[in-house]
Amino acid sequence: MKPILHNFFRSSASIRVRAALNLKGISYDQVSYVLRENEHHSEAFLALNPQGLVPALQLDSQTVIAQSLAIIDYLDEVYPEPAFLPKTPLDRAWVRSLAYSLACDVHPINNLRVLGYIGTELGADDAQVKAWFQHWVAEAFGPVEAMLSKDARRGQFCYGDTPGYADLSLFAQVTNNRRFEVDMSPYPTIQAIHQACLALPAFVDALPENHPHAT
Repeated sequence: MKPILHNFFRSSASIRVRAALNLKGISYDQVSYVLRENEHHSEAFLALNPQGLVPALQLDSQTVIAQSLAIIDYLDEVYPEPAFLPKTPLDRAWVRSLAYSLACDVHPINNLRVLGYIGTELGADDAQVKAWFQHWVAEAFGPVEAMLSKDARRGQFCYGDTPGYADLSLFAQVTNNRRFEVDMSPYPTIQAIHQACLALPAFVDALPENHPHAT
């Protein structure tokens, strides 16, 4: 069977996995969930993925991989070309540090369930939710911009002139920033890499607006 990606069209974690599958040239089917309607907490989906989070990659009736970075690691190990990571341990660590700054420091505190909680349970209004989102993006983007702008390993993409592991998270987060009107002018290097990604069909096809079930 084709892999099945259980995802939400606007989820940044889903965006990075869709782009990864596209870059690897892997054909896959999709099942979509409306997170605001808690479809990802259905009994059927929880039976597949007890974490109840998207994305999840279903390989067969019994095998499901949860967590976007775990999925991307799996894809890179099973489908080694094109490689997402450099060859040397030090360069791989540098690329991972970029990716983790975005996927682990920004996304977990700016995802829908957190934003919903501070709005519903803590009484934050829309302007305060936006300010929260923008604050935590800035906390990570400033250091990532500095790392990328000063390091000779950066090329057209985060590492050299081929998109890889860090670009997947960068692309997804910058895409998600649009909804919260994040000012990207302080981050010219990040902007340039994002534009380089947008020149590739693998990334364009992963955009929320190009998802087959976008609503």
